[in-house]
Amino acid sequence: MHVTLFRQVRPLGGPVTDLVAVDGVLAAGLPPGAEPSAVVEGGGRIALPTLVDAHVHPDKTTWGEPWYSRRPAHDLPEYVAADVELYEHQRAPIGERAHRLLAHAVTRGTRAVRAHVDVAPAYGLAGVTGLREAAERLAGKLDVQSVAFPQHGVVRTPGAAELLTEAARTGLVDAVGGIDPAGFDGGGPDGREQLDLLFGLAERYGVLLDVHLHDRGPAGLGPLRELAARTVAAGLQGRVTASHAFCLPELPAAALGATADVLAAAGIALTTVAPSAHQVLPFRELRARGVRVGLGSDGVRDSWSPYGNADMLHRAHLLGWTTDARTDAELTDCLELAAHGGAELLGLPRADLVPGAPADFQLVDGECVPQVVVDLPPRELVVKAGRVVAEHGRLLD
Repeated sequence: MHVTLFRQVRPLGGPVTDLVAVDGVLAAGLPPGAEPSAVVEGGGRIALPTLVDAHVHPDKTTWGEPWYSRRPAHDLPEYVAADVELYEHQRAPIGERAHRLLAHAVTRGTRAVRAHVDVAPAYGLAGVTGLREAAERLAGKLDVQSVAFPQHGVVRTPGAAELLTEAARTGLVDAVGGIDPAGFDGGGPDGREQLDLLFGLAERYGVLLDVHLHDRGPAGLGPLRELAARTVAAGLQGRVTASHAFCLPELPAAALGATADVLAAAGIALTTVAPSAHQVLPFRELRARGVRVGLGSDGVRDSWSPYGNADMLHRAHLLGWTTDARTDAELTDCLELAAHGGAELLGLPRADLVPGAPADFQLVDGECVPQVVVDLPPRELVVKAGRVVAEHGRLLD
């Protein structure tokens, strides 16, 4: 039995108390007759849940690499072409770059990620195998759920379907992805051709599904409704996610509510990355109707954008900024989406700092949760399964 006593901490900014972790789980107190295996002084710092990045692309990153000058891109095909150029330009292999970024995420208080990696003839399965290498190096510090993502399309790109099938068949990934099946991939108004493949793989190999939907209007809503219908027909409730879903924020309240009810009934989850005020999902309304919603950091210093830092506390801050969060409750909602929304989407237990919860938390200097979301103090300690995995921004061995 491994027992760690974290002395003098303030869970969620409340009164000072002690946290006790027994074999990676928080307990109500020290087990009878047990002595702590280790004692960590909290110094009155706030204990917050560690966070979940529900949507990140670590294979594309230039994090830690020399500066890369990006050329203008105006549509999805141009961004896809820029991805290939960047891939060919990089010196470090995907596994090294992905590890560098995800290790940084751990030091910033991330406990789990859903990582999308490109699968296309231009790369083969290099992204999938590179991510697996990075995940193995971070075992015990970070939970990694992998998605084989056909960024270049399935219908429009010969060979992509075969690579997705190979990744699913061999168990190299937890999920297979899709992209704009009605628009970019040209699969008709409901994206039937791409979705036939994806649902076939899910039923044959037991993988999850996570489909990028950037399209707005009917080109986005059609495939979203088709996703829901197929999910119910296949009995895959709780195993399908639509990422971004930019068609939802533009809906009037009544149409949004009706669509949310359809998604909730089908168990379709959504992810948002808070890119802008007009693209961020109305997560409060969706969650109130029973839709699972996770928050992600998306691309980090890739060919699409020089921005991003894989810091989910900062992403919660951006979520507050883009949704004009002002009250304490609204700011706290943003942190809770980053913590518990992503955990629910990935099928992880809530790290809510109560007995029985995983001993996954971070210690920060601050007054209260809303102030932390606004001021973004450094993460002094990051704890995973009751063990300190990062301290003062440095990953521990």
